[in-house]
This record gives sequence, structure tokens and C-alpha cells, in this order.
Amino acid sequence: MDYQEAGVDVVAGRAFVDRIQQMVSSTRRPEVLGGLGGFGGLFQLPTGYETPVLVSGTDGVGTKLKVAQTLNRHNTVGIDLVAMCVNDVLTCGAEPLFFLDYLATGKLDAEQLAAVVEGIATGCRETGCALIGGETAEMPGFYGPGEYDLAGFCVGIVEKSAILDGSQVTTGDVVIGLASRGIHSNGYSLVRKIMAEAERSDRATPGYDWAECPALLNGASLAETLLTPTQLYVKPILAAQQAGLAIHAMAHITGGGLPENLPRCLSDRHSIVLKPDSWPVLPIFEWLAAAGQVSPEAMYNTFNMGIGFVVIVPSAQQAAAIAHFQVQGVAAYAIGEVIDGDGRLSGIPGVA
Repeated sequence: MDYQEAGVDVVAGRAFVDRIQQMVSSTRRPEVLGGLGGFGGLFQLPTGYETPVLVSGTDGVGTKLKVAQTLNRHNTVGIDLVAMCVNDVLTCGAEPLFFLDYLATGKLDAEQLAAVVEGIATGCRETGCALIGGETAEMPGFYGPGEYDLAGFCVGIVEKSAILDGSQVTTGDVVIGLASRGIHSNGYSLVRKIMAEAERSDRATPGYDWAECPALLNGASLAETLLTPTQLYVKPILAAQQAGLAIHAMAHITGGGLPENLPRCLSDRHSIVLKPDSWPVLPIFEWLAAAGQVSPEAMYNTFNMGIGFVVIVPSAQQAAAIAHFQVQGVAAYAIGEVIDGDGRLSGIPGVA
């Protein structure tokens, strides 16, 4: 017997690495040392920092991967993978520097996985983050035909004196919500349950077809809407910092929605009161709530509800902040205010 008979094609694995070399190279930054294929990725710290602090983050795409695999569309989940990591690192005030990925599959399908890596490279290029390495693991018997899983790892850098940790937030600050592109990469277990099991009055059997175009989605199909990749907020935020906007705190709105993620950027001396109806809830969330008969509390505790990222700024900079992000192509809304409190959130369903 040999490794190939056991289901692992080493030759195909080497050919795959050669195939993605150009994609990886397209993300290169001046600080990258060496190339793809070593045991470790080498990256020289940028100059200009007095007391540099490295910020690390890791995440995956979750069961949104099942949607991509069901529909055989793989070129966007790589963007999701990068976004989930770099947006997290960004909340500390850090600039993402480099990224690594882990890709595991039952049998290496070069076309499928090259599309995944293409998305990863796109996300890295759009955020100025170098893809300096990764791992492709072929694990026969562990994943079914056509299945794969992804994990991402990001490292960023921030001046120690500029770290955002909640201590900069003051009473009276304004909460600016940055629009999401849709569901991003959280809540897909509920999405898939609705797609498969929701009761329908227009047919005898439950569930929805991915190709359907509900009226609420204005002609878009459920497939293209639900595979819309996560918004990358890195460049608009870094540009805001360079423009002199005084950002006191940031939050990436992922699993658990606003109720779980927004309080994470506060100290225990402040709370946030959100203003209901101060931002547009995207049509896909209205559709999911209706199709699955999901309560408002469950919706807000599962999905981002149209706000993918939050920045907290002084009230005097509210107009400037909103104008900046709109110029950057990201819709922004004043959605709440910081008050004296104990680190809690109020004003929307799903919070006490």
C-alpha cells in the first residue's frame, strides 16, 4: 500500500501549492521575507512604531460553508474568512499585517479549493494584509465528498498608547453603526433550518429553494443573497484614523449580534442606549423573520440586523464620522449614545 491508496494524493497537493503561488504573491507586502513553501512565514515588523504591540485573531466561516458547498460556489467564503479575522483585530485599533489559513478536506479538488484561496487572496489584497502561509490538509474519511472546512489566523500591529480597550469611552459619546452587506458569516445554522424546514402556505412541503427570488429581496435570489461575503471594514477605519477622527472604541458585530458584541467595547462604567429604527434593517432579515417565524429577540441575538461594525466617537464628531464613511462607500448611522452605567446595552429586542 501507499499514501495515495489510502486517499491522500501528495503529488496533487504539491501541484495545488504551485497553482496558488500567484494568488498568494498578489497579497505581498514589503515586510514579507521569503516565499510560500517554508515551515514558517517570515514577516519583518514595520518601522515607525515606538512601542509596537502585536494583536492576533482567529476565526472560521461556520456553517455558511455548507451553503457554498450545496450551491457549488466557493469564491466568496475566502473573503468571509479574512473578514472575520481582520475585522476582529481592527477593533483594538490595529492594522492587520499578515494572514494564514488552514484548509481541510476529504479529497483535494483543485478547482474547488483554488476558488476558495482566490477569495482569501482577494480579502487580503482589499485589506492590505499579506497572505504569508497556510496549510492544506487532505483527510480521507474525515470529511464527505465535496466537503471542506476553513480556519484563519491574522496578526496586526498597534502603537501601545493607541490600543482601544474601552477606557477611552466617555459619557455622551455617539455610537455610529456601519452597514453590513447582509448576514455576513453568522447565524447560518438557523438560516439553513429555515431553508429546509419552514412551513409554507403556498405548497404542501416545507422549505425553500435556493434559486427562489422572494419579493422582499427585489429580484435577488436566496442563493446570491445568502452567499454575499462579509464586509471588510479595514480600509475605511484606517482612513478614519489617518483623517484624525477620534475613535474611542470599536466592535465587530458577529455571532450574538449587537446584544453580545457591542458591550465588549465598553468598560464597566458605561452603558449604551440604542435608538430603535435609527438604521434600516436589511430585507434579508425581514424575510428570515417572516419565513421562520423568528421572534425579534431571537433575530437580534443571532444576526447583525444590518449593522456589521460599530465605532464610538465624541458627539462633536458625529457628522464628520458619518460623512467620512459614506465617502468610503459604507453607509453609516448614529444608532445610540453612551451613558453612565455598568456595561450593559438597552433599547433593542434581545437585551434586558
